[in-house]
Amino acid sequence: MIEILAPSILLAFVLVGIHSLFGLEVVKRGVIFSDLAVGQWAGLGMALSISFFDNEYKYLLSLAFALFCGLLISFAINRVRNKEAFIGLLYAFGSGAVMIALTHSAEGMEAFRNLISSDILFTLPETIYQSTLLYIVIGLALWRLYPKLEGIYKDMLFFILFAITVTSSVSLAGVLTVFVFLIAPTFIALSFGRETLLFAWMWGWIISILAILLSYHFDLPTGYTIVSLGSFLAILSGVVMVKSN
Repeated sequence: MIEILAPSILLAFVLVGIHSLFGLEVVKRGVIFSDLAVGQWAGLGMALSISFFDNEYKYLLSLAFALFCGLLISFAINRVRNKEAFIGLLYAFGSGAVMIALTHSAEGMEAFRNLISSDILFTLPETIYQSTLLYIVIGLALWRLYPKLEGIYKDMLFFILFAITVTSSVSLAGVLTVFVFLIAPTFIALSFGRETLLFAWMWGWIISILAILLSYHFDLPTGYTIVSLGSFLAILSGVVMVKSN
């Protein structure tokens, strides 16, 4: 069992590590749905690759669309009224465009399901190692370079790094799974008054390991189990802390 689950646990460990870094900042900025929007635009790049380029240029197209969406969000942060509505519309456009792009693809619905949430049990170790190296570079940039910038340059760097991260993560785990990795651990940490990265990491890893074990023992789709369990525990933490106050 350990040999089967080890890659997915390692992947979840890595994804929680990088996405909790972004999650705290995303919640502070009040742009919670930016992950869904950027992820969906990355998915649009994948969909165009599948439908029109025979799976060629998948990463380049995904990254290009994700970066463009990230730059639109960085522009909207301080310049567009009702920024959450704007980001929601970006997500809606990306979702609709993905469905249109996949309409005439023989593998369209299967590709769409994988874009939403893929089964991380079957991720190759080599892919995890490559993504880990990328996330380490991004984490170092967030730690060393990001705090030194101000204004629009700070926003642009954040969302460029965010778009690169989401592009890689969506290809590994799917849009909804990545969203839960980003928001659920951070939300639980903040619900308990712990605005710390360590607390978010702890909850993210607990959610991931429990979900992977449940999916294995009950033969459930791993990605959707992570989405459901993470969302449920985050909602529960919000309700419990409201009542306790």
